[in-house]
Amino acid sequence: MIIASLLESRQEQWRELEELCDRLEVRGRAARGDGASVLRFASLYRAACADLAMADSYHLPPATVAYLHRLVARAHNNLYRSDRLDPVSWVDMVFRTAPQRIFADPCVRVATLLFFGLFALAIALGYQQAGFPGFAEMVLGEDQMESLEKMYEEPIHGSLDHYVTMAGFYIKHNTGIGLQCFAFGVLLIPCLITLAFNAIQLGTAFGYMSRLETTGNDNFLHFVTAHGPFELTAIALAGGAGLRLGMGLFSTGGLSRIDSLYRSARLAVPIMVASAMLFFLAALTEGFVSPSSLPYVIKALWAILSAGLISFYFVVLGFPRDFVVRPAIEADRELIDPLADEEPVGEYRGAT
Repeated sequence: MIIASLLESRQEQWRELEELCDRLEVRGRAARGDGASVLRFASLYRAACADLAMADSYHLPPATVAYLHRLVARAHNNLYRSDRLDPVSWVDMVFRTAPQRIFADPCVRVATLLFFGLFALAIALGYQQAGFPGFAEMVLGEDQMESLEKMYEEPIHGSLDHYVTMAGFYIKHNTGIGLQCFAFGVLLIPCLITLAFNAIQLGTAFGYMSRLETTGNDNFLHFVTAHGPFELTAIALAGGAGLRLGMGLFSTGGLSRIDSLYRSARLAVPIMVASAMLFFLAALTEGFVSPSSLPYVIKALWAILSAGLISFYFVVLGFPRDFVVRPAIEADRELIDPLADEEPVGEYRGAT
């Protein structure tokens, strides 16, 4: 039989697939090697599936069919299984892959520049009463300005119970801000408006409360300095994650809208995780360090250290060194179908 002879000639590739399965099962993810090895394994798997379908259709010996069933099932489990916990791969993902993807993502850059640009501008306009009279009143309103002065009129002190309670409150509050920026990102424009609104509001409040003549300006700086870098960066990242998700709906890159959204969601995960971690650190700092009676120099040093760690992670670790990171919208196209452009091995056309 032509089919039987053809399948017999495929035994060498079956043995190769078995050997690859052995390596994966013994050594785990580390045995996968480079991308070419993964694609080779996937091609052999698809060819074995075709062989199994043909063996079933032409009623080849049961032993051959059973062997192919076991081989295909084994390869499927290795190809689609969840990876076992691999500390080395997790370290590589956290300290190399994630910061480089975040650094290369244009949505993160747009959100960061928009947020911190408007934040810095609002600080300058809110602080310069002589140059821009009425700006703080227009943005904040008289009631909110009086509320800020009253809130920071007296030095902030609290017991340990107070700190724990406030830390929980700030975790909930900060998470709400992040989720709001992320959720609005699906529609793009609302996300940009939310980022701009928060940047202008916060910047104007910083600028107004930094005026020497403002009541409680010293207490305000004592409170906001320590947690500022964590919280502000987290807001910008949340907006970037939302924009990345929204780009999947409006810029599909030739994919279907569902596949494009799925790809964008995968790309947004490391950004949102980084944002959540920064919100958590900001809440802990805001609950325990900011309202404490520590000297201002300690809080300022904490802020400098925080800003340095943030810059080191997202800029130093994120800057590509061993390879050129493509724009994130293209770099992870294979997340949808890593085998889409691979020609399957052993595909049969018109066999009789």
